[in-house]
Amino acid sequence: MLLSGLVLPMAAAEAGKEVCVVDDAGREVCLDAPARRIVALSPGVTELLYAAGAGERVVGAVSFSDYPPEAAKLPRVGSYDRLDMEALLALEPDLVVAWAGGNPREQVDRLPRFGLPVFFSDVNDFAGIASSLERFGALAGSEAVADEAARSLRQQVAALRAQHANAEPVPVFYQVWEQPLMTVNGEHWISQALSLCGGENLFADEAPLVPRIGVEAVLARDPEAIITGGMGEPDSTWLEAWRGYPEMTAVRRDNLFFVDPDLVQRATPRLLEGTRALCDRLETVRERR
Repeated sequence: MLLSGLVLPMAAAEAGKEVCVVDDAGREVCLDAPARRIVALSPGVTELLYAAGAGERVVGAVSFSDYPPEAAKLPRVGSYDRLDMEALLALEPDLVVAWAGGNPREQVDRLPRFGLPVFFSDVNDFAGIASSLERFGALAGSEAVADEAARSLRQQVAALRAQHANAEPVPVFYQVWEQPLMTVNGEHWISQALSLCGGENLFADEAPLVPRIGVEAVLARDPEAIITGGMGEPDSTWLEAWRGYPEMTAVRRDNLFFVDPDLVQRATPRLLEGTRALCDRLETVRERR
């Protein structure tokens, strides 16, 4: 009886705690109380919610939401680019966290008609990751975990930036896909991670976030290093294709590197680990000069 006497006042206090935050679309999102049933509409959002201490309140997610491992067991509500509205509504969420740059807007825009609050997430850098952790913590009532995670992330990023502040620049081509050949521009978080390590993204000036390019463009810019994460599995096949161009500096010096795509292709706290891996690769490049 003592336990129930403690739980009920806590639940009542939480129920009366209104919370408001501003999402990445600049909209104020207000809840009458911290969310207890959250649906995440991208794998990255799912990972961020767990990192913010809100994992126990996530009741549904889209396909490929596989980190942390328990997220793989969540009920699915379709894919990030095609939602299963019936499955989503059946979960009776009190908060939906959408991916502003990837979810079908016509489907997401229907959710408020069913009385569902929607938070639009659009994370593009370490600052955005830390801020998202804090806001998700506020929305889920897990501020203690979220705020500490954000503080630790900021601290570690600052330390890594200081460590490589005077590093000699390394011209880099980062490959995100093979057919068609694709890379990232300077606004992408992978490019910003490279920059933190002293890497110079040779395609930073491209307009699209993930531009399509030709092999000739890569040859013309002659990267000193080529880095890829492969197709989502630990696979360095794409790198082997570049060995057919021995005149390139990256090939001549054997500066063809693989990084775990799980660590760099989502804007989550694990990007810090991926950035450390990128920094290690660039240090190898410098040693080979």
